[in-house]
Amino acid sequence: MASGNGWYLIGPLIAVGLVGFLGAVFWRMGLHWTFAREDGHDAYAAGLAIFGDPDDYGLLCPAAVTDDADLADEIQRLLGDAGIRATQAADREGHTAVLVFAEEVEEARRLVGGSPAV
Repeated sequence: MASGNGWYLIGPLIAVGLVGFLGAVFWRMGLHWTFAREDGHDAYAAGLAIFGDPDDYGLLCPAAVTDDADLADEIQRLLGDAGIRATQAADREGHTAVLVFAEEVEEARRLVGGSPAV
């Protein structure tokens, strides 16, 4: 068997070339979003917000917004006692939003509207 002709290098060279090619394809497809953006803005720093919009909570809608976390806990308990599932989200300014599903937001706002929280 002649091992001096270099055929044993073909397999690793093809593998390295294929990995490089796939990396370039994935980069071109837009998977480079995992790296920092050029403007320095972090779109995911707002916590629960989706798509970089600080007021977008997906399927949830704010029923009440307050500056006091204890008051937000009280509102969440009030809604829980009424059978409405609720959660909280805090933003960078210190406001706490009590979030409910969209189909329950009107009822939740009616319940919370009479409380001193809003």
